[in-house]
Amino acid sequence: MIVKLNRKNSYKPDRFGSLEILLSIILLVGVVLIAYPLFWMVTSSFKSYNEIYNAVWKLPSKWLFSNYVTAWEKGISKYFLNSLIVTLATVIGVIIIASLCAYGLSRYKFKGMNLALILCMGGMMLNPQVCLVPLYVILQKLRIHNTYLAMILPYVTFRLPLTVLLIRSYFLGIPKELEESATIDGCSAFGIYWRIFMPISKPILLTSVILTAYYSWNEFLFSIIFIDSDRFKTIPAGLMNFRDALQTDWGVLLAGMVISALPIILLFIAMQKHFIRGMSAGAVKG
Repeated sequence: MIVKLNRKNSYKPDRFGSLEILLSIILLVGVVLIAYPLFWMVTSSFKSYNEIYNAVWKLPSKWLFSNYVTAWEKGISKYFLNSLIVTLATVIGVIIIASLCAYGLSRYKFKGMNLALILCMGGMMLNPQVCLVPLYVILQKLRIHNTYLAMILPYVTFRLPLTVLLIRSYFLGIPKELEESATIDGCSAFGIYWRIFMPISKPILLTSVILTAYYSWNEFLFSIIFIDSDRFKTIPAGLMNFRDALQTDWGVLLAGMVISALPIILLFIAMQKHFIRGMSAGAVKG
């Protein structure tokens, strides 16, 4: 009897060991580059003015929690409320309008549908800064300059194209059998949208919430040009008032920056699972 030994798979060298180590080092460097500025901002917000300049890379010798109290009393509380109002209104407006548009574009065929999709893609390519002067004139004529609407309406407008395409892509993946069963049971078109599509599409909706909230919370250009009164300023524009021509209290300013960044960081941490699912699912179909 002749026995043949199969040595084809007897030895497999670890080809990807060095590559994995290299990728891990690159990712670690990326984490440090992103995380360390945040760490420095937080630690410096507890320092005094002199310590920020004389001990830049050291931890605070005395943790000044009074910087946060001063920043809050100096106006951050008012700016925080304005940012919250503008962001919530923008998110609600974008989600409602975009989901309705996405439902129509994904479930109905009509003349001009391709044109509507092209306009959505064109809206993503339009730079908001290009529309600055026309928008300012329109807001003046509508008499909503220096109001919350002066920020909310442009924010909603510029976030709609991307959000419509994301939600539409997700809606295309919902089986038509669910829609047909609901129609047989007597459900209206709006009922199908509200009772079936919206609950199923939770990941992409929460992803859209994060993207829209991040944009409207941190937007700076429109908030300083369309708003003149300190009464309606949001946090990015309000922090400009913390700077002085002669001397800026950087500890208080950094404390205000930490307060402004905290809500978005917490929002992303709370929704990161849905954010990743929504981005991956929303990019599958188009």
